[in-house]
Amino acid sequence: MAWAVRAGGMQLTVYAPEHAPRTKLEAIAASGAILVACPDYDAAERHAKEHAAREGALFISPYNHPDVIAGAGTIGLEILDEWPDVDVIVVPIGGGGLISGIALAIRGASVNTRVAGVEVEASCPFTRGIEAGRIVEIDVRPTLADGLAGNLDPDTITFEIVRREVSQIAVVSEAQLREAIAGVVANEQLIAEGAGAVGVAAVMAGKLDVKGKRVAIVLSGGNIDQGTLSKIV
Repeated sequence: MAWAVRAGGMQLTVYAPEHAPRTKLEAIAASGAILVACPDYDAAERHAKEHAAREGALFISPYNHPDVIAGAGTIGLEILDEWPDVDVIVVPIGGGGLISGIALAIRGASVNTRVAGVEVEASCPFTRGIEAGRIVEIDVRPTLADGLAGNLDPDTITFEIVRREVSQIAVVSEAQLREAIAGVVANEQLIAEGAGAVGVAAVMAGKLDVKGKRVAIVLSGGNIDQGTLSKIV
């Protein structure tokens, strides 16, 4: 996950973890943005906020903003438009913007559909925070789901939305995540990055109560390095 700051007209500076997949970092650089690599996701967030304060720029969070959340909500509406009878929508959880938007949209459009989320063992701030009753700092470990890794902004609006609107949160292991990525390639001929495949991992591992249900799983990204994908497959 990258943090973006807009300054000086249309100039975009993106702060990203240096260990993010090369395919993500190269795409950011190719777009013309200034790419600043940071030790990890938490450092990227911190430096981006400092940049915004120092330069008078606009800090753009990938999840903690009403417009970002509203944009994500259109995914839920598209799913309902295509499949009105869906019982469960399974969504990856990183900072919570994607699942917050989908959950709010579903609440307003369907009384029968519930939203379930999935985190990874290496980084599960919502699971830990909900257990504690508040946002807590966690130790983030390396994970294939780099797009979900990192602590929550202490001021994020997504924590309360997820706690209120999401029916269940599952947590998957790295082994389950690798199996899901390989399974998506083998059975669907699709490439899903680690962050995108956590929903599949949770269903395959029986981590969610979806037996006999009509289930839609959000595959939220395909940015995975070729070498990593080859090893997994």
